[in-house]
Amino acid sequence: MTEALVTAVSAVLRDLYGWEASPELQPTRKEFEGDATLVVFPFLKLSRKSPVETANEIGAALLKATPLFTRFNAVQGFLNLVLASDQFESLFDALRSSADWGCWPVDAELPAAMVEFSSPNTNKPLHLGHVRNILLGHSLSRILEASGRKVVKVQIINDRGVHICKSMWAWQHFGDGMTPESAGQKGDHWVGTFYVRFDQEYRAQVRELMDAGHPEDYAKNHAPCMLEVQEMLRKWEDRDPEVRALWSTMNEWVYAGFNTTYKRLGIVFDRNYYESETYLLGKQDIEAGIQSGVFYRRDDGSVWIDLREDGLDEKLVLRSDGTSVYMTQDIGTAIQRFKDFSINRLTYVVGNEQDYHFRVLFLILKKLGYPWADELYHLSYGMVDLPNGRMKSREGTVVDADDLLDEMEASARSLSEELGKTEGLSEPEKAKLYQVLGHGALKYYILKVDPRKRMVFNPEESIDFNGHTGPFIQYSHARVRSILRKSEGLPSSWSWADVRLDERSKDLIQTIYRFPEVVEQAARTYSPAVVAQFAYDVAKAFNAFYQVNSILNAESEALIAFRVDLSRATASSLRRALDLLGIEAPERM
Repeated sequence: MTEALVTAVSAVLRDLYGWEASPELQPTRKEFEGDATLVVFPFLKLSRKSPVETANEIGAALLKATPLFTRFNAVQGFLNLVLASDQFESLFDALRSSADWGCWPVDAELPAAMVEFSSPNTNKPLHLGHVRNILLGHSLSRILEASGRKVVKVQIINDRGVHICKSMWAWQHFGDGMTPESAGQKGDHWVGTFYVRFDQEYRAQVRELMDAGHPEDYAKNHAPCMLEVQEMLRKWEDRDPEVRALWSTMNEWVYAGFNTTYKRLGIVFDRNYYESETYLLGKQDIEAGIQSGVFYRRDDGSVWIDLREDGLDEKLVLRSDGTSVYMTQDIGTAIQRFKDFSINRLTYVVGNEQDYHFRVLFLILKKLGYPWADELYHLSYGMVDLPNGRMKSREGTVVDADDLLDEMEASARSLSEELGKTEGLSEPEKAKLYQVLGHGALKYYILKVDPRKRMVFNPEESIDFNGHTGPFIQYSHARVRSILRKSEGLPSSWSWADVRLDERSKDLIQTIYRFPEVVEQAARTYSPAVVAQFAYDVAKAFNAFYQVNSILNAESEALIAFRVDLSRATASSLRRALDLLGIEAPERM
């Protein structure tokens, strides 16, 4: 349909003004009559007329040239075109005839696309910041699959380094040999308490040294607990059996906790990479790059790359003692992933504080000659704040993901009971509904925001059955499914000869019909927010349609059957869109 409209408009513009480029049509804004809008400002030099005169001239020519449109209106420099009813009939016929509308079958012969997301540290539980990362990565993976790509979902777990040793040291000194089971806590929460405990002890020791007359820098570098942690890291790198055993035990506690949270969120990875296994990768690639002239070695033995001609800076890739930096590891890990899997695209879901890092990484890989370097992408997202400010892990002021999910489920329960949304449901059905609504509210609130924007998460705003929220869309789906259940046994045959489309029906059909375009746009722009907006638009369009059109009590059997079919298409599009966001669509509420 879009192609037909563009072709018709192109022909008229060519005849009127000799315009050869393809025009861009956009949906007409809701406050104006019309289905498609053409911006006429680009043609003013050719028409030598005012914007309104030009719009009227193009509109009149279109009505003569094609039956696609029935009328038009000109608003300043915008030509709003009204589609003929038979065009909506064609749209709806296409919807009814396609079982997989808006989703392309995965081509197993094509190389896959890899998405890396989550990538937590094993010294603390997953928190709200991780949740945004996880939801973005998971939704993007679903969107890429819907666009016909096989997707490999991976995470790299940061399970080594001084921050891990801090939790280990604190457990040795304050854990009293207790385990998560004996403490009655999830493993990641249990280990996280010792990360906070270390910071408390460290601050106290720094204060003691400063009170004794030492400068602050000296105190920070010579606090006994920090010196012991650094020694612990050295022993870990030397594969000390005792240190490695404690490290392995505490990491397993954390992995068990992570997996519980992932399961609650519906997240599954195809492969876990561990920094303890990848931190030595990249060294051989650096040596090869020295030979090819990509890198150079300074007098102190350190290895660098000069990216100043590319508008960046000089970057260290290997220390003078031969040890790696994060860039070294990331170079090696990227190369390893293209060896491990048949992929031709790799997307990193990482916060925008790492923008510069990924610009450098991608450029280095390109200079090393890897053709797939042009298919690397950093989905750079903004941080998540709370209404009362930023989160701080070391101070224990983060919002744990598990606590947040519990809170969302409790809020869903309270609001559902208050509004009478659970009548007729059994206790297990109610519990499931609270989970579906609570998680849906959280996921939608986060995913509806453009990933690149910093956001404030407000739990109270997210759990609402009205407005731009997940529960509103979920409730709309449940309402449609209720109508469909009640329609069972009613006549189901109809023809266009017996149906006249009203404006609300047209708007709903046109909105649903956009789904393939929405999936393609979301995949192209790496933005689940596009899908979230579509789901909201469909829910709004259906509710507007429902307010003025009786469905099961329409004036004729044919009209009932048509409106039931339109309701079925609505439910399908809502379910598909929510599924791309990782949100369940409840059958009843």
